[in-house]
Formats: sequence, C-alpha cells, structure tokens
Amino acid sequence: MPTQADNLTTQTESILLKFQQVWSFDGRDFARPNADETLRQLIAQAPADMHRRLTDEFFGEGPLNAVLETPQLQEIIINGPDDIWIESAGKFWRHDDRFLSETTFKNFIDRVCAEASVRIDLSQPFTDGRWRDFRLHMGCAPLTHCNYHLNLRRLPANPWTLPSLEAAGWAQPARVKLLRDLVGQKKNILFIGPTGCGKTTVLGACLRELEENERAVIIEDTDELMRPNSASAKLLTRPAQSVALPEVTLTDLVRQSLRMRPQRLVMGEVRGAEAKDLLLALATGHSGSLGTLHASEPRQALLRLEMLVQLGAPQWNVQAIRQLIQLSVDHLVVCGIEEGERRLQGIYKVAALESFGFLLEPM
Repeated sequence: MPTQADNLTTQTESILLKFQQVWSFDGRDFARPNADETLRQLIAQAPADMHRRLTDEFFGEGPLNAVLETPQLQEIIINGPDDIWIESAGKFWRHDDRFLSETTFKNFIDRVCAEASVRIDLSQPFTDGRWRDFRLHMGCAPLTHCNYHLNLRRLPANPWTLPSLEAAGWAQPARVKLLRDLVGQKKNILFIGPTGCGKTTVLGACLRELEENERAVIIEDTDELMRPNSASAKLLTRPAQSVALPEVTLTDLVRQSLRMRPQRLVMGEVRGAEAKDLLLALATGHSGSLGTLHASEPRQALLRLEMLVQLGAPQWNVQAIRQLIQLSVDHLVVCGIEEGERRLQGIYKVAALESFGFLLEPM
C-alpha cells in the first residue's frame, strides 16, 4: 500500500510533468515571471492534506522546514535528495523526510546559492559561504559521491560569552577566570581541538571580553565571528571567480590587515601557508591575538603549526620555525567533547623551547 511519502512523490512528478507542458520546462528555474502562479495552481489541484508539504517543496526548504527550528540543532548534512542527516545535542540522526524529486532538490540548491551569493559548477566544484544563520559548505559531482553535497552548520543567534559558557558547564569558574585573565593580559592564544568541539564559539566568547576601544581585525574564509565592537573590522577571503576577480587568500588578508592599525589580529582558522605571515606579525608586536587550529592535543597542534609555516617558508629550517612559534604563541586552549557535551580540556603555556622540542606547562 502506498505511503504518504510515495503519494507526495507521485504528486510532485505529476506537477512537474504538467508544468513542463505549460512552460517547456528544462529543470532549471521555477522562479520565472508568472511561473510560480502556475505552480501554485497545480499544487491546489492536489489533495488538501498535501498542500503544505508540496508548497514547502517547490517554494521553501522542502524536508528541512521541519528541522530548521529544532532545539539544539547544530548541523545539517545532505548527501543528495534522499539522504539527510541532522546533528542535534551532539548526536547524529537520519531525517525521516527527503526531497521529493531530483528537480526540486536542484531548485533548492539553486535558491541557496542565490541567497548566499555563491556559485558552484564544474569550474568551481566546492564553495563556502553563509546562508541565513548557517555556515555553508557545498560540493558537486564529479568530485563528490552525489550530484550535490551540502553541509549547513548553525551559527548561534545569541553568541556565547564566557559567563554563558561557564553557566552551561563548559568549564569550572576558576578555568573561565584564567582564560578571561589571559585575554585581558593580551596573551597570544590558539584554541585547538577536533571538528565540532566549539573552538570558534570559545574564540567568539573571548572576543566579547574586549574593550569598546580595542581594535581587532578579524580574518576568516567564512563569515562566522562577530565584530566585538564598532572599532573592529572583518576581512573575508574570496575564491577566484574570473580573470577580473582573482582569488583573495588568507595570506593576502594577513598582509592587508597589518596596514589597518590592528591592536589584535584574529584568525578564524589557521590552516595553510598564511601561518608564516601570521606568526611573523604576532612576533613583532601584535599581542593579544587569537586564532583556532585543528589538532587533538597541544603537541600535535605545535607540530601542525610548524608544518603549516613550512608551507609558506620551505627554505626555513625547523629550529628557526620553532623559535618563531615560541615568540608568537603564548598559550594553547584545548577544547573537546565529552559524552556529547563541549568541554574545556586544558590550558597550556608554551613555557620554553628545548633541544627536544617545546616545553608545555599546564595551567
């Protein structure tokens, strides 16, 4: 016996067929002048109990409408029209709904790209951006296993502060006070941890500790962090779009930021050759700077940072790079996940550089 989902799929296919007969539809755009009125008339011919879901499919977010307001929603992963996963409260579960056709799924992708002002095609098979209150990452075939792969990570509507992190049990009061003191003392801090552990959240909370007259220049490849005050500025990378619009990289932005009178430099994520220029800037007077780095523990973080600097300066020897790191990085804040909850796992001081490597001091 056909299920409600089967009936909805049948109705969708019928609407698309009738729409094609009227508009010589090629599957690319429902939003042409007067086309939406035709679609609404066709939806009105379907059974009344399907109108809401079909309207969502053609004009809204389809199966996502039911989950966009889910409490504690953290991420949506779409592996094609019929494979949707939701992360909520630190756990993944498979969504029990799907897009009703490849055509309506492609139309949803087109609307997201238009709303986020991003482009994805064979010449640019991956893209990043911001869609509503989500950080967006998208990839397309043939570089992905499905025609379109989409990640949507929710950005907090009410950004976290250190007091709210403390109230949520992220860390003990004494640990939070220590972190606040380090920010106030203008120590250079890297927040480290695996994906999804809250590094950017904690960095944003620390930014909110800045005074109104402290100028931070924030450098990101995706718009996530909020400016802490009106004295601060934000710079965003740009992928290559044409000869007239070349790529603007994190390295480019670090160099530009130094001409913008920053009191603190803030790097959303250190991930490539820009590490060399960033550390050179930190070593020459930009104290109180902050950034994040993917690494599971402190020594791994320093090793990874060393390797990233080598990408930007392959001619430098290891000892010179380590000395630069010691001059540039004062503390490492380790973020993690314990039993599905984000937690502070440690704060370490880069105390000294010995012949065998860095000496880290737990605080």
